[in-house]
Amino acid sequence: MAKILTVKPSCTNHYYLATAAILSPPKAALSLSKSMAACSSFCPQRPLQYRRKPISCLPIKPQFSVQVKAFSSQESSAPPKDEIPARIGFLGLGIMGSPMAQNLIKAGCDVTVWNRTKSKCDPLISLGAKYKSSPEEVAASCDVTFAMLADPESAVDVACGKHGAAGGMSPGKGYVDVSTVDGETSKLISAHIKSTGALFLEAPVSGSKKPAEDGQLIFLTAGDKSLYETAAPLLDIMGKSRFYLGDVGNGAAMKLVVNMIMGSMMASFSEGLLLSEKVGLDPKVLVEVISQGAISAPMYSMKGPSMVQSLYPTAFPLKHQQKATPIAAAANELYKVAKAHGLSDNDFSAVIEALKVKLQERS
Repeated sequence: MAKILTVKPSCTNHYYLATAAILSPPKAALSLSKSMAACSSFCPQRPLQYRRKPISCLPIKPQFSVQVKAFSSQESSAPPKDEIPARIGFLGLGIMGSPMAQNLIKAGCDVTVWNRTKSKCDPLISLGAKYKSSPEEVAASCDVTFAMLADPESAVDVACGKHGAAGGMSPGKGYVDVSTVDGETSKLISAHIKSTGALFLEAPVSGSKKPAEDGQLIFLTAGDKSLYETAAPLLDIMGKSRFYLGDVGNGAAMKLVVNMIMGSMMASFSEGLLLSEKVGLDPKVLVEVISQGAISAPMYSMKGPSMVQSLYPTAFPLKHQQKATPIAAAANELYKVAKAHGLSDNDFSAVIEALKVKLQERS
């Protein structure tokens, strides 16, 4: 049975063992015992028969080709220094970007930052980051530049606008957009970046503020495979896993599907909390019951207690979630109601307030 081993890399000593496949013979296991001791997390075992054949109930070609990067145990020794980008840029230091950039700095990486509001750069500068006054200057001074922007409009402006990152790109450089944008926006940014001779990778993340702080994000990447491989050690500093999905647009599509499912789950969970209260049950106990059962999800345990208290500390803004749920029409309408009641900048769990309004209207 195969196991997956992941060891977090460090830019300081350039030690890097990523997603090593171990086929579990005794000798191989013994030879990697020291590496396994340093491992931060293990992925669950997955039977081989589920890896090879895509499962589909429809007789059509699958839209996405999911590939997970795996290295053999022979590749576990430290790579040459030039395999890890020496200079890293980071554009956008909001709820997600700031902790992601901090993790790179703490790992010993040479990071240059930019943000529209300069004051948001100051904590990172105090940790050792450099600062440039425009995305163009950051891109010009770095080998690989990451961008984490709040919305598609900002992502396009920072990459393609006046003094945008594209102006500082050139052959040999790479641009990794970790923002959540639609496929067309991602393709537009890709075209601008690649016209300079540089490489482009979209890499939206699954995860919010806490996973970003803990370096536990999931990267859904697509684009230039060589840039994916170059950026892999950096992605592994900021996240717990990464997927390469092929052509630009597939990463954005996967992220939007994940968000749609998450939004529907939150809407159903909110309705359950209110129903439990309406029939005389303690919603706190409901959260505990759910956490013990088959429908348990970290999101419920993490957000449930604060929702019961009508508190919605922002990890993933509701206004961004509403954009991601057009497929789940009923859930989307609830998020629209919540936005109309001034909850756009609250966490998306504030959708429960929209349900409260609907219940009041019915009574």
